[in-house]
Amino acid sequence: MKYYAADVVFPVTGPAIKKGVVAMDDDGLVKGVYNPGEIDESLVEQFKGALIPGFINSHCHLELSNLLGIVPRNIGLPSFLSSVMNERGNHNASLEEAMLDADKKMYEKGIQAVGDHVNTVVSAKIKENSLIKYHTFVEVMAMKKEDVITNIDNAKEIEFHFDYKHSSITPHAPYSVSKYLFKALKKAVSEDNIFSIHNQESDEENKLFRYKSGEFLEFFKKMDLVMDDFRAQARNSLQSFLPYIPSKNRLILVHNTYTSMKDLDFVDRMGRSVYICFCPKANLYIEGRIPKIDNFLLGGHEIIIGTDSLASNDTLDILEELKVIHQVYPELDFNETIKWATINGAKALNFEQELGSLEVGKKPGLVLLEGMDTFKLNPKVKVRRIR
Repeated sequence: MKYYAADVVFPVTGPAIKKGVVAMDDDGLVKGVYNPGEIDESLVEQFKGALIPGFINSHCHLELSNLLGIVPRNIGLPSFLSSVMNERGNHNASLEEAMLDADKKMYEKGIQAVGDHVNTVVSAKIKENSLIKYHTFVEVMAMKKEDVITNIDNAKEIEFHFDYKHSSITPHAPYSVSKYLFKALKKAVSEDNIFSIHNQESDEENKLFRYKSGEFLEFFKKMDLVMDDFRAQARNSLQSFLPYIPSKNRLILVHNTYTSMKDLDFVDRMGRSVYICFCPKANLYIEGRIPKIDNFLLGGHEIIIGTDSLASNDTLDILEELKVIHQVYPELDFNETIKWATINGAKALNFEQELGSLEVGKKPGLVLLEGMDTFKLNPKVKVRRIR
């Protein structure tokens, strides 16, 4: 048994404890969380800062780790997608090394689990040997009706190479999926399948669905995609595709940079629960803005945090994402946002029985936020893995 104490302990599912103590065995299993004075101080290892469970990175693309610094900033989503598709095949020689490095650094930065999107099997072996737990989302795309069944079958073949308990098939994004694919997925996956969909990352997505206009039409032309079957919906993309998602399946909406209050009201009126994933640094990289996070707080929506990829970010570091959020919204309470980065993400990815909070019986990792001796997150705070 080892005992760890800090200026503040954030169990996450319970109130923060000043001068709290966390007990763990040699396997990293939490055996107790104590108030000051309950454990003999001579047994306790003392730290300056705040102790928290390991972070959950709810959205990542490990396959794009070799594109660090390759794609220009602030070019908008359609141009970003074109650049990624043009560049990703030009750097395959460095891909495995880049993925290994990204995986290692995420662990060092206190990340305990990752929701990772894939299009191939290249990351399977790295995940199998990683200290991080992964839920792998195999993306499926199809604009043509005749491609739907073939592409779903291909996605199932890719999924076979990953942990069957923690993998699922998901539509990539509204602009890359036809209504035929959405309908086919209802029959192709079980109720345990978690969907994680890129949502309203750009206003161009909403323009496409409302008016069938904007930059995505040029993007489709470059990709030789025929859009004859697509019809303007006279409403935003989220309102157009959400009715096709089975209500019993867990759903993560990623990015939400241009999600409106009307969109959120539509979600609420449908009576379904969704997880809202923010990747603020990637949103700044691609579109130069982040979501209006205060709008999402009004309805009590479950918020989680991701990093996106090294094609759209310079780090895969959840603490840095939280810093951006707190800088833009300084009124936010860290007692709440730490849940977004831990237990909420664990719930979204179906890891909550083991990860996400400092509770007896869990193995959530133990992370120190150095330089944080109050309940306020400041830009100078650094992350250090303890267990």
